[in-house]
Amino acid sequence: MEYFTLNNGVKMPMLGFGTSNLKGIECQNAVKEAILVGYRHIDTASSYYNEKAVGRGIKESGINREELFITVKVWPSHYEEARKSIEDSFRRLQIEYADMAIVHHPCGNYDACYQTFEELYHEGKIKSIGLSNFSIPQIQHFLDNYEIKPTLVTVESHPYNSQYILQEYLEKYNIVLEAWYPLGHGDKKLINEPVILELSKKYHKSPVQILLRWHIQMDHSVLPSSKNLEHIKDNFSIFDFTIEREDMAKIAHLNNNQSYKVFDDEMWNKFLDWHPDFDDQE
Repeated sequence: MEYFTLNNGVKMPMLGFGTSNLKGIECQNAVKEAILVGYRHIDTASSYYNEKAVGRGIKESGINREELFITVKVWPSHYEEARKSIEDSFRRLQIEYADMAIVHHPCGNYDACYQTFEELYHEGKIKSIGLSNFSIPQIQHFLDNYEIKPTLVTVESHPYNSQYILQEYLEKYNIVLEAWYPLGHGDKKLINEPVILELSKKYHKSPVQILLRWHIQMDHSVLPSSKNLEHIKDNFSIFDFTIEREDMAKIAHLNNNQSYKVFDDEMWNKFLDWHPDFDDQE
């Protein structure tokens, strides 16, 4: 495993296990197996409706809590009750603190959420604060107005959308860029790009492993997800090779700023209108 040292001194694994599409016993088993394979960063959110299953998987792994890096998120319609949201996540996950708490989307009263995160940070209940899908001007707002600076920003990123401008900005503040849709939302076109297939043969790694290693060498935090044990193992096996500089340059030519998910005012309004009971899960 390779690690980031966040701008507040906290160590974070570069590779984590994502759970956004996993539910119930399938999620529980996948989390347990991922931890036993060697993953130490587990990413979840109240809106994934799987925190209870993630918590059971963590417990069944038998690994000490102190060895894990656990990320939680607060949904926009819950920003004004962020403390309760975080405490409910802790209860469902069977944990007493989170290593990362993320403001899930840039809509609604996200300042209220961030202010609560600062309080929880000083209380030791969260170890670092992150943002999800925030733009550069919005990120600058937090840097200018809050004592505790964001340590991570998670956005859609893959070779079709490398986020070079955002990453250059974040590097000035030692803020980590974390990639969601790291494989291009499973786009077979990306996985079968000639340059990816060429490098797969050269390095004797699968196209998916090439893409995940590209993220690591781009200094991205990356969170692949799978319910398949062999895929979980394969996704973890990316620290025994290095993509050469000229090959990284070849992958760079794939960038065309393509997004698979576009957020707009209609979607933000839907997020704010959704007031789910996140306890209603397996």
